[in-house]
Amino acid sequence: MSANTLYKPYSSLIMDHGAAFTNLTNHFLVAMPGIKDELFASSVIYIYQHSPDGAMGLIVNKPADVDVAKLFARLQLPLARTELAGQQVLRGGPVQPEHGFVLHDPMLAVGLPEGETAYIATVRVAGGLEMTRSRDVLEALSVGSGPRRVLIALGCSVWGAGQLEAELERGSWLAAPADDKVIFDVPAIHRYACALALMGLQAWMISPEAGHA
Repeated sequence: MSANTLYKPYSSLIMDHGAAFTNLTNHFLVAMPGIKDELFASSVIYIYQHSPDGAMGLIVNKPADVDVAKLFARLQLPLARTELAGQQVLRGGPVQPEHGFVLHDPMLAVGLPEGETAYIATVRVAGGLEMTRSRDVLEALSVGSGPRRVLIALGCSVWGAGQLEAELERGSWLAAPADDKVIFDVPAIHRYACALALMGLQAWMISPEAGHA
């Protein structure tokens, strides 16, 4: 059995030539072995925004060279949420790597009009999470409040109109509905395997040599 035969159910679930737009918001993209770029190889990307105009996401399994405590020190912020101190900051993607992106549990905006968010620059993700790129979420964490679960990344991953769909058609990615437990409860080093497991796969099954023994 060839690798292409093995993956057909997954690729056809995502996008067929001429098919209507398939929204992958709140999905994981899992890199196939053909991706050789150092940042994207063996990556898991959480898509927090997707429309016919393009897509945006965060790599959730590539640690940066800084933890949360060091990041807050660089920003000259205290860190009252001491349980976050040793959490690794991640490399979210090649776009705006100097900017922080915080994926977190939804925050109820008490006293605010319906539809407004607790922080200045927040994207509400269909499925329950939020992604904030304004400093106020970090300031909330610095004084001991803020979201219960957070993932902090530097930079994000961006696709233009039709670009992600073309990469899916070329077989660069597998996709599956995201599970927030993989994001928040699984160590970064194991997230690739766990994301594959959501599709009933293991890494050896998507190797170019699979089925050619």
